[in-house]
Amino acid sequence: MRAVLMAGGSGTRLRPLTCDLPKPMVPILNRPIAEHIINLLKRHQITEVIATLHYLPDVLRDYFQDGGDFGVQMTYAVEEDQPLGTAGCVKNIAELLDETFLVISGDSITDFDLSAAIAFHKQKQSKATLILTRVPNPIEFGVVITDEEANIRRFLEKPSTSEIFSDTVNTGTYILEPEVLEYLPDNTESDFSKDLFPLLLEKGEPMYGYIAQGYWCDVGHLDAYREAQYDALERKVKLDFAYKEVSTDLWIGQNTFIDPTAIIETPAVIGDNCRIGARVQIEPGTVIGDNVTIGADANLKRPIVWNGAIIGDEAHLSACVISRGTRVDRRAHVLEASVVGSLSTVGEEAQISPGVRVWPSKKIESGAILNINLIWGNTAQRNLFGQRGVQGLANIDITPEFAVKLGAAYGSTLKPGSKVTVSRDQRNVSRMVTRSLIAGLMSVGIDIQNLDATAIPIARTILPTMSVAGGIHVRVHPDRPDYILIEFMDTKGINITKALEKKIEGAYFKEDMRRSQIHEIGDVSYPSQVIERYCTAFEKLLHVHTLRHSRAKVVIDYVYAVSGAVLPLMLDKFGADAVVLNASVNKTAMSVTDREGLLTQLGHVVEALKANFGVQVSANGEQLILVDESGFPIRGETLTALMVDMMLTSNPRGTVVVPVHASSAVEQVARRHDGRVIRTKANPTALMEACQKNSNVVIGGSGETGFIFPHLHPGFDSMFCIAKLIEMLTIQERSLATVRSELPRVVYKTHTVRCPWTAKGALMRYLVETHPAQNLELIDGVKICQPYDDSWLLVLPDASEPLVHLYANSNDRDWVDETSRNYRTRVQAFIERQQEQHPAEV
Repeated sequence: MRAVLMAGGSGTRLRPLTCDLPKPMVPILNRPIAEHIINLLKRHQITEVIATLHYLPDVLRDYFQDGGDFGVQMTYAVEEDQPLGTAGCVKNIAELLDETFLVISGDSITDFDLSAAIAFHKQKQSKATLILTRVPNPIEFGVVITDEEANIRRFLEKPSTSEIFSDTVNTGTYILEPEVLEYLPDNTESDFSKDLFPLLLEKGEPMYGYIAQGYWCDVGHLDAYREAQYDALERKVKLDFAYKEVSTDLWIGQNTFIDPTAIIETPAVIGDNCRIGARVQIEPGTVIGDNVTIGADANLKRPIVWNGAIIGDEAHLSACVISRGTRVDRRAHVLEASVVGSLSTVGEEAQISPGVRVWPSKKIESGAILNINLIWGNTAQRNLFGQRGVQGLANIDITPEFAVKLGAAYGSTLKPGSKVTVSRDQRNVSRMVTRSLIAGLMSVGIDIQNLDATAIPIARTILPTMSVAGGIHVRVHPDRPDYILIEFMDTKGINITKALEKKIEGAYFKEDMRRSQIHEIGDVSYPSQVIERYCTAFEKLLHVHTLRHSRAKVVIDYVYAVSGAVLPLMLDKFGADAVVLNASVNKTAMSVTDREGLLTQLGHVVEALKANFGVQVSANGEQLILVDESGFPIRGETLTALMVDMMLTSNPRGTVVVPVHASSAVEQVARRHDGRVIRTKANPTALMEACQKNSNVVIGGSGETGFIFPHLHPGFDSMFCIAKLIEMLTIQERSLATVRSELPRVVYKTHTVRCPWTAKGALMRYLVETHPAQNLELIDGVKICQPYDDSWLLVLPDASEPLVHLYANSNDRDWVDETSRNYRTRVQAFIERQQEQHPAEV
């Protein structure tokens, strides 16, 4: 049998180790990862290996050559022009694969029993067998569900936290029959998980998952890199050591001198031709490469030191990585989780703080204290984007220098000369961040259409009319007054896809940004008639004649965060009477308690003025809470059901889009009007995309997110919602209190349980495996439905916190109370069992 070794990776998230080294050549126990994989293949009698190469191909080819020195026969296939993806590069060598073959990733450490997996594949007469394993935190990997016969039923590539439905993941090792490659196009980028496997599933080809026992670590980032070394030293994985074991758990290479006064605690590895000085202390977990010199009195606490490094007298290394040929001078300190790239110099008594990364060939001056990454800036995050845009503490995480770099990274993913709209709320901190983003965008040759302080619904409406490549909106976070939220929009005004987010992250973290010449620097324009254009679009979708005769009186509370003075002007134009409260701008954002106080005040004003209703506007024009004519607040699930009822009364047989956790009152209302309900994942982008993708959508969103009117623009819009409410109340001759009283009586209860990140996948798999498939919905989280009514319970992992949310919904209060109690107990008990079984992981 032949094996295809996927060795094309550039190891972006292992920077700065992989600037001059492909990821498969990064050493574990002083041997490249690829060599450990070849040793594994040899143990299972696979000696013909084809390596697919793209990034720095000569490094791997020069090391292994024809494979003779390693007991295998090596062949190489280099992707010269562009990467073809995991499946495309294998399709490229299809003529060499005329029988069952194995594909294995070049960046993982494992001791799986490949012989057993191959036997399983042949016994099942499978066309494609995925070798799977179970991990505590599956968010980084492709999640897979198999049935009792090991048939693959569902998989999802790198899920978001709320999408995890199993802890069984794809390890990137496959046993394939050559005919499956016929499904792939020639010379085209394609991926096994995203393209080939879904197609095989659709075509009904026999495809199985083999859940392997043993060790597996995807060396995808620096923490995993260190952990793999420590695990190997502790013999958690079966690897071949490059040196002789001179005493229990101590491996030392040839021609190495160790001063008799040095103290070495095991396990430890010391390579060939090393010099260890007097009184050196080496603690358990230390790995030292070949040709390394360690000065007298140095203290090494679990560092990983690559070949050719020089460590000075009294230097202190703690759980860090020192790359090839680096010099750490006398009394320097390199602390936990930091990385120093190859051929760098750390000066005398300098200190590299925990978690800091230094790229290759850098010099840190003597006595310097380095607290930020050298070259990368001041952040070591793996991801910039969260559930919704880029967010962080104002002027702490989201600083001017961060925003300049983010703007340049985004601009570098666009063509030079492209145009981008930039808008913000009216707070000073948002102005500061916006100006920094603009500077970064201009520096890479992007022209700016500056909408300035503008409500986000206006920005989304204008964007598609302006021939721009996208847009950015900056505001104080709707739910965190100390946070800034930066949202990126596409040409339609919808939040950008995960794929585009990854491109921006790639440019940011790799410093892959162009620098424009002086004459190419971007320009800034201030488009005119922005509000007029929004008002025109707004007006076209309303029955203006009805509004003019409504004589409605509405009280609008802006909560000291003005969303633009558009709405009162529009309502005045339509003949409605708008009373505005708290319209000035406060420098400090309102707390939840303060907003509740203002909501009570709003209710009193509505009652006193005998207004039709009141509304509290928030989230820079996206969200709202209503107050009916008696001063009673309408929000959350009641607000969702009320808006759906009013829109479907005006538009029978229409379609509504709501998040997965919205109450079943939505379906009950829709049945009254022959309407259709589409449920989406519980995030704003999913709601926006579904509203655009499906026909006849009259409203989308929820009381929690705000409401989308897709014929106006793709985002949430509280301003249009208010005008539409006046129109509908007038035409339908109803009041908010009347509509509320006619809504279905649904019992809806929520509860939140603390759940470590590492237990979320196992919890979701447990729920999937312990309930009949026909009773489950896996749109987002795991929803357990009752077959004959609208009762259900949803377990939804939180996207940004170590929590899971439980939502129980039914017409029967006793069912909700009992089910909530039972599942809360069940989930907490499962999490406790996981913590007992995996205390270190959790």
